[in-house]
Amino acid sequence: MAVTEAQTLDMSAILMQAYDLGDMIKSSAETAEFLYWKQRIDQDTQVSGLVRQFDKKKELFEECQRFGHFHPDYHAALGQVQEIQNQLDSLESVRRFKLAEERLDNLLYSISQTIAHSVSDTIKVPSNDPLTSGGSCSTGSCSTGGSCSGGCS
Repeated sequence: MAVTEAQTLDMSAILMQAYDLGDMIKSSAETAEFLYWKQRIDQDTQVSGLVRQFDKKKELFEECQRFGHFHPDYHAALGQVQEIQNQLDSLESVRRFKLAEERLDNLLYSISQTIAHSVSDTIKVPSNDPLTSGGSCSTGSCSTGGSCSGGCS
């Protein structure tokens, strides 16, 4: 039973350190910036109006997409979705939110990578960036024998 108690104590210490790490991430500049810009876009009436338009156009496009390029309205519907997306992307609050989101994602990825690689260099770390994943693990291949399509590095 002494082994079980020691393992419980180790797990308890790990959990406490994980909570501390979580608190540090919550108090980081990246999180503060992300939350600030999230609040700004949530309160921006122009953003909410464009999002509603985007959702409607996206729904119409998805109906056309069931038939693919052969649907008579496919290209027009796609163009309308892209136009509203461009309008959203042109708003400062949306641009700044996306940048803050990317910075926070990079911080979380870096932390995940540090933790994983402190255990083993062959552990895969998922990434939201398709360029970071590169289609293979940091060791050149996955332990499963195939290439990693899940975004590991």
